[in-house]
Amino acid sequence: MLRTGYDRGLTFFDTADSYGSHPEVAEAISHLPREKVVVMTKCDSRDPKQVKANLDRYRRELKTDYIDILLVHCVTEADWTDRYRGVMDVFSEAKQKGIIKTHGVSCHSIEALRAAARSPWVEVDLVRLNPVGAHMDADPQTVIGVIKEMRAQGKGIIGMKILGQGAMRTRQDEAIRFALGSGVLDAFTIGAENANEQADLMKRVAAA
Repeated sequence: MLRTGYDRGLTFFDTADSYGSHPEVAEAISHLPREKVVVMTKCDSRDPKQVKANLDRYRRELKTDYIDILLVHCVTEADWTDRYRGVMDVFSEAKQKGIIKTHGVSCHSIEALRAAARSPWVEVDLVRLNPVGAHMDADPQTVIGVIKEMRAQGKGIIGMKILGQGAMRTRQDEAIRFALGSGVLDAFTIGAENANEQADLMKRVAAA
């Protein structure tokens, strides 16, 4: 699916340690020009020593010398920028060494999102956004307000839950138009269960 998607113009590959999909992404990018695709993965560990070991494992599993985007995964705490400073320092050191190109966070609460907006360390934020507020941190307009603060600081914004974790599975066009029309996303992720669904979604994105 990733290789077929690439042939249709898909160049942003979203994965995570907890998804267990590193081997599949590795297989896909082994057949593609590495510099032509962006690979984003996410780290669930909150222990700095474990995170450092994880980074080596991620690269082995992905069969790549570097990771384009690495996120602290599924953050909910309002004080996460203080609580997980050790993890953030490991990410920063990895960036200095060229192990990762950029770092950020995946937010799962409005408090965490607001903390990310205030943090100069956050370069990329993965944020939940859809028109019906399904599985989001707050209502769409509140979330968009925080995203605008992030964009004003030059942070990259990637949307997730575009179809509301399935809540808008039969309203794809509405959800996609909302994401594209919001004016606050640099990219977004939508999961597909098979090649036909992937092709259909990509056609809808192109049409929108």
